[in-house]
Amino acid sequence: MSFKKAYSAGYLGIVPYELALKLQRRLMQARAEDNIPDVLLLLQHPSVFTIGQFRGEEDLIAPAETLTQEGIAVFHTNRGGGITYHGPGQLVGYPILNLKESSLGVREYIWRLEEVAIKSLLALGIQGRRVAKYPGVWVGEKKICSIGIHVSHYITTHGFALNVSNDLRYFEYIRPCGLGCDVMTSLSESLGHPVEVETIIGSLLHSFSETFGLRCKQGDGKWLAILDALSG
Repeated sequence: MSFKKAYSAGYLGIVPYELALKLQRRLMQARAEDNIPDVLLLLQHPSVFTIGQFRGEEDLIAPAETLTQEGIAVFHTNRGGGITYHGPGQLVGYPILNLKESSLGVREYIWRLEEVAIKSLLALGIQGRRVAKYPGVWVGEKKICSIGIHVSHYITTHGFALNVSNDLRYFEYIRPCGLGCDVMTSLSESLGHPVEVETIIGSLLHSFSETFGLRCKQGDGKWLAILDALSG
């Protein structure tokens, strides 16, 4: 399949959540001004709970002293959805896309993010599915990929979180997206053996390119340089 329009993709390793927010804001502004193409940032975060713009705080069920002992930060964000957990072993994707240029509405955009995860899972022999009223992707009766986005002036931020080999114990401290704490699963749990995040990046980029009709252009070094500047 041949695609004319390119997007820049980069895997950044483990990035503190606050720093990733700063990078997204900078790229969102640059994309709105048409100074950069569409971007897909792939990364992991140190352990952190994030709360959606309109709800989620009531679903943080662990006491504050437990969070302090575990060293887990809590961030309020401007994305949709409720509370979720990010941590090492989870592949997070932040697309910075111009929806107007791609002729996409918000609902179709979310559908395509789900499709990216479903295709990536299928490449590993896992049948993912959608569940009405709960954005994200499920394997059987458990959720494996969460989605929460923000759109401003047609530019997207935030995105998806695919559980690969992250410690699912941390979901016991919350009701993820208002669901039961035992609802989450991962690639490693589904397959019955450990899976490293880095091993699925190629498959996910292929799925993203195919689903959005875009050509991937690697840009890891560029985004890492900006990260270094933001952290300085």
